[in-house]
Formats: sequence, C-alpha cells, structure tokens
Amino acid sequence: MSKLIDGQEPPKIGVYVCHCGGNISDHVEVAKVVEQAGGLANVTVARDNSFMCSDPGQELIIEDIKSGKVNRIVVASCAPSLHETTFRGAIARAGLNPYLYEHANIREQVSWVHHGEGATAKAAALVAAAVGKAGELEALEPIRVEAEAHATVLGGGVAGMSAARDLAAQGLKVALVEKSPFLGGQVAQLDKTFPSGEAAGEVLSALAAQVLGDERITVYTCAELSEYSGYVGSFKLKIRRTPPMGEDLERLGLAGDAASGQFVPFVGVVAGPAPQAAEEVELVSGAMVLATGFEHYTPAMGEYGYAEMPEVITLPELIRIMADESLGGEQLVVNGKAINSLALIHCVGSRQIPGVHQPGPSGQLNQHCSRVCCTATLQAACELRERFPETNVFELYRDIRTYGRGHEEYYLNAGRSGVIFARFEPEAPPVITAGGEDSALTVTVPDKLLAGEELAIGVDLVVLAVGMEPRDNQSLVEKMKLPVGADRFLLEVHPKLRPVELPSAGIYLAGACQAPMDTSEAANAAGAAAAKAGAILSAGFVELDPFVAEVDQSKCVGSGACLAACLADDAIEMIDTPEGKRAQVNPALCMGCGVCVAACEQGAIELAGWTLGQYESMVDAIVAQALPQGA
Repeated sequence: MSKLIDGQEPPKIGVYVCHCGGNISDHVEVAKVVEQAGGLANVTVARDNSFMCSDPGQELIIEDIKSGKVNRIVVASCAPSLHETTFRGAIARAGLNPYLYEHANIREQVSWVHHGEGATAKAAALVAAAVGKAGELEALEPIRVEAEAHATVLGGGVAGMSAARDLAAQGLKVALVEKSPFLGGQVAQLDKTFPSGEAAGEVLSALAAQVLGDERITVYTCAELSEYSGYVGSFKLKIRRTPPMGEDLERLGLAGDAASGQFVPFVGVVAGPAPQAAEEVELVSGAMVLATGFEHYTPAMGEYGYAEMPEVITLPELIRIMADESLGGEQLVVNGKAINSLALIHCVGSRQIPGVHQPGPSGQLNQHCSRVCCTATLQAACELRERFPETNVFELYRDIRTYGRGHEEYYLNAGRSGVIFARFEPEAPPVITAGGEDSALTVTVPDKLLAGEELAIGVDLVVLAVGMEPRDNQSLVEKMKLPVGADRFLLEVHPKLRPVELPSAGIYLAGACQAPMDTSEAANAAGAAAAKAGAILSAGFVELDPFVAEVDQSKCVGSGACLAACLADDAIEMIDTPEGKRAQVNPALCMGCGVCVAACEQGAIELAGWTLGQYESMVDAIVAQALPQGA
C-alpha cells in the first residue's frame, strides 16, 4: 500500500539492473528481470546498464531522481560491500536521502552460483524483495558524535611508531603505549633488514627520533591498557605503568647508561626512564591503533632436537651470534666450537599439519605460513657464505616463498654462492641425530628433488627457521571484544576492502598483530591505519551509519533480556523512568547486529533500516514469486 513517508510523496521506486560486464548477464536474463521489476507495485522506472557502478550508470540514477521520476532506489548488481557506498553517494548528489536505497546482490548470490532459468528466477525474486523493502524505507540521518582530536597507539614497534608519527603529522595528539621499557619491537632483535640490507639499529633510531622528538606524541613505556570503555570519538582508557621486572630488568641492565633515543643492539631504543612505582594514566581518545606485534615460535622440547642438543638453535639466535663484533676470522664459531657445515630447516612452527606436528601451548597448530621466514633464512645463508666461504650451508625446505620485491634475489644469490638445497615432503621432515667423528649431528631427510632418495648430511649446527605466531593478547581481546581469526591473529573486517579496520568503529590494526608480515608491510599497514584514524578525527566529529537499535519505550517492560543478549559493552543500559526501568540504546556503541531485537519478547526494539515490517515485505515479495526447483 502506498503511504507518505516522512511527509514525502508516495514511493516511486527506480530499479536498476547491472550486467556487470557479463558476470551477471551471461547467466541471468537481465531483460526479463527488468521487465518483471517494471510490473511490481510502486515501480516507476526499470532500467539496465552494462556497469551500474560506472559514471554513466550512476548518471541514470541521478537524472531519474532530479526529474522526479523516482524517490526510492533499488540497484541489482554485485555484493553491497563493493558498491553500496558508491550508489548512496550518487543518490545524495542527486538530492535524495541516501538511505532511501536498497541493494539486491544478483552476482555472488545468483550468477556465480546458478545458471539457466533458475538463475533468472532467483534474480527476479531478490529484486522483488528489494522493491518490497524499498516501499517501506524511511529517510534516516547519520549519527553524529563529537570526536576527540587524540589517538592512542598500542605497541611501540615499527608499526606502532610509524602510526604514531603519521597521526601526529596530521595535527593529532598521540599516546604511544609500549609494554616493555624500549621501543623497536621484534625488529630490535635483528641485525639487518631485508631487502635493503640496512642495519636494524639505523632504521629504528631514525624512526624513534621522529617519535621522541615530536611534542604531540607522549610515549608510555612499561605500560598496558588496564581499562577500556567508550566509542569512536570518545574512547575512555586507563593506562597502567609498572616498574620493569624479569627479562625487562635484564634488558635495562644491558642498556646501561644509554641516553633516551639511543639504540641498544638486541634490546631496542631507550625511551626515557622506567617508572619506579606503579602509576595510572587516564586518556580520552577519538581513535585507536593496535600494533601489538608477534612472537617467534618457540620449538617444543626435542623438536628437531631443540633444547636437547646444544648444536640445535633458532634463526633469531644465529642472527644474534653473527652480529657479535667479537666474532672474527674466516670460520663461524658457536658455543666455542668451529662450524664447518650447518643446515637451515624451514617452516619450523609454520604450516603445521594435523597428525604430523604437535599443538603448542595454545592447544592449536600454526597452520599459517609465516611468509617472511624463507627470505630471512636465505638472507642468513647468503651472509654465511659471504663471510665464511669454507662453511658448507644446506637449506632444507618444503617450499621457497620469496614473495616480496627484492626477495627472490636472495634465493638466486644463495644458489650462486654454493648453498645446497634439499626439498622434503611435509609428512617426512628432517630427522636430527647425534653425528659421528666428522660432525656433531646427522640430518637425515628424503630429498624430493632426488625422487625421494634419503640423504644423510653431517653438520656441526642445525638452525631452525622459526615462524611468527600471535602475541598472547587474550586480556586485550577480552577487554575490547576483538575478533580473532582461526590463526589466532586479530581479524580485520575485510581483507581487501577494509584491510586495517575492526568491526568496532574507530579501532584499526597495524603490523604483525594482524598477520605475518615483514617490516615494510607493517609500516604500510600503519600508514593506512593512521590515514583512516586521521580521516575520522579531522572534522572534530564522526558520522556513523544509522542502522542501530531503537527502543519503543511504550512497549518496553524493562525485562533486561536485550541487555543480556547485547554483544557490545554499554550499548544498552537500563534507565529509570516514571514507569520503571526501561532499556535505552547508545547509538554510538550499537553495532546494529539485531541480537537484541530477537531477544525482546515484547517486540519493543527495532533496527533502523531493517525493521520487522521491512522484513515482512521482503518475505511477502519472495513467496509471491514462482521459483523453479533449485533456484
């Protein structure tokens, strides 16, 4: 039934069906879908276009709105995650409320999974459902919240420092919170970076100088997030600083009297004095960047002989040994023993296979590829052959994955310098046993390159190329309700379209807390996170989509069922009214998930843009269609 909506004239719906360059039209009879849509109630215009997202496609919509032919828009095309924003923008430019719009996905949900008559029928049904909902749409306004021109960055490695620097460059005040007494993260545990070959200390010193020298950035070392509440524009945080203990005390001892800003090898950049007593700092931030980093995998007792044979070490340990300036001469010496030959074993703690590898302390396998280990191992192999040409170097690998710019050169140079490669099957990894008279260890491995012939390699040292695994962030995950992927790294909203965003508005990811990545990738991610955060804070306010829960106080009985079901902290609260306790939604915190709608037995909650009446109209439209079997 036609009705006035917000004082506007009755719905006049325009339907626009996209061919998607054949992605849709190769399997869906677009002309038939357009014809059927034109016969639906309230539809005044039905058109198709090769690419609705193109400028000419958007102009069709704009012209029809400006001419008064339509006041509601339905676009049938690809997934809304790709171009919903595009079409809302076009509608707004034409002078119509951008929320008087509905999207029908007939590519991913139809043409890519169906064909023939069933595909066309399903596409027509989805368009009919969208038209049914469009007739019930109401004009909405974005939610505006004031935004504090301040950002907090958790983590003081390359990603965290890069994000802090870039945020400050946009005129924002920044708090950089680092758990340890030093800046630099895991890069501080390196000697050289790849592919440039720059000294890690030089890279970190330059970056830290920019951070420590910027008066807009306040650095809190020995600090962790202790309390978290609020929403985008106004996150209320408590940062707790405590005197260093254990390993941090040892690192402070290594730093000695180093001045603030000075890099200490394999320790980090000194960032001022550590706290002498526990203290708490309260902050209000408009946005947050999480750059909490990663940990190196620690091999289990006996894994490849680790912790049982002193001649088995990890790659980070080898890097530290080779960086020792006292190590001279033409022969590598480890634990006082000359190394004539060594084997580097790839994929230790990465790409683990059920039934072959044992779960770690987390109870889970690391099935992900750590991505940087191959290049790091080859970099070490090249340096070994260059500095100690008489030392035989063996690379035992499953696959070589030198994916980055300049990384493949390490692989080529390793082969040219005389590194010997042997490829093993995942189910038949190398076995390390005690050696004989000529070597400390024997590495036995079936070589896939030699049709499975078993090699017995005598070596004096085995180096395990350990992978990257997520830092133990469980406390932070629970406090902030952060999404975690199957690999236990923090999970972004969408890997391609929103690669540094979290579902909670105003919180962004940077660096290897999100996934294994090298230093340059971490810096790039930090730049993206800082740009996103700066963009929402630059105006002094933030506009959020209005698709949030709304409570009808006249129907609410104060049962609290919605509060118990809510997935977001503080999004719903019970307030005192003359009629008693009633639910109230904080729109800035509401995620628009709709769980509370289902939990309310009184039907007192609706989700703006997705009301029960709109759902009913969609269902009615679908059941009115005659769908063939399988559509």
